[in-house]
Amino acid sequence: MKPVHTIKRRVSRQIFVGDVAIGGDAPISVQSMTNTDTCDVKATVAQIESIAKAGADLVRVSVPTMEAAEAFKEIKEQASIPLITDIHFDYKIALKVAEYGADCLRINPGNIGREDRVREVVASAKDHNIPIRVGVNAGSLEKDLQKKYTEPTPEAMVESAFRHIDILDRLNFDNFKISLKASEVFMTVFAYKQLASQIDNPLHLGITEAGSFRSGAVKSSVGLGLLLSEGIGDTIRVSLASDPVDEVKVGFDILKSLHLRQKGVNLIACPSCSRQKFDVISVVNELEARLEDVTHPIDVAVIGCVVNGPGEAKEVTVGVTGGAPNLLYVKGQTHSKVDNQSLVDTLEANIRRQIADSSNA
Repeated sequence: MKPVHTIKRRVSRQIFVGDVAIGGDAPISVQSMTNTDTCDVKATVAQIESIAKAGADLVRVSVPTMEAAEAFKEIKEQASIPLITDIHFDYKIALKVAEYGADCLRINPGNIGREDRVREVVASAKDHNIPIRVGVNAGSLEKDLQKKYTEPTPEAMVESAFRHIDILDRLNFDNFKISLKASEVFMTVFAYKQLASQIDNPLHLGITEAGSFRSGAVKSSVGLGLLLSEGIGDTIRVSLASDPVDEVKVGFDILKSLHLRQKGVNLIACPSCSRQKFDVISVVNELEARLEDVTHPIDVAVIGCVVNGPGEAKEVTVGVTGGAPNLLYVKGQTHSKVDNQSLVDTLEANIRRQIADSSNA
């Protein structure tokens, strides 16, 4: 099914995190963050690889101590995708991870301390040709801004961002991206919209501390969807109190729903009702689990009856309509009859066949 609306993205300058382009005409990248103890190299590498397998373009790793920085050196040597290091306050850690191959420094220049320390970090970023991510969070605004605004506001977040931006401007450093995160959706949205109209740097989107898998996915989808639908955003992270792999899956689902990026199976399924001729929910759940490894974009429809089934099935690559018998559609054409017992197997086989044919074309 062709989209009825195409989003015109905000024009932003392009930077690179490793070999991943951020901004410009690059696809909106999806990232997550490890929650292992960084000093546990084996566990952290394993989680990075599971996040990468889920399709993430980037992974952020917290480096709170110099011991963690030494562990990061080993982690970087084994990681298969670019790594962003998350650092607060200690400029020496930033210098060390830059030396060890970090692909991006997430560190706020205004929080490092003396100007000479900021200069060292920026100089190191220049020498190693790595960008900086400035990250403003509503929960950790500067004390004078808290006093000025009495509570977190979009205006306070934007003012905080410009303090960091001004420092980088003075040091003639423009290889950076910005994030403005709050757990409140509209505060986040309004802050990003204000900043997006004033700078052309890439923007990292996220609703911070969004919550559990279900509530956090909903909150992130609403907040990020509002911004992305207006063309704002160059890279995203869905922040969930859940497995980081879930963050990646939800992130791609958000982008797919807006036709901003196609990766993996776009599964169209009815909510089911008494008209269904097979158990739609169990079929969808099993099919989704079996196809977790698929990264090739493909549209699939699973509809339980003939009311909307044929119309949906004809618009996708592989579809099934419940009936007596169930009908399988491939590329918009009736393909074969299929019984309930073999339904999932038949769908999976045809989906994988179409992916293989498309890849070999």
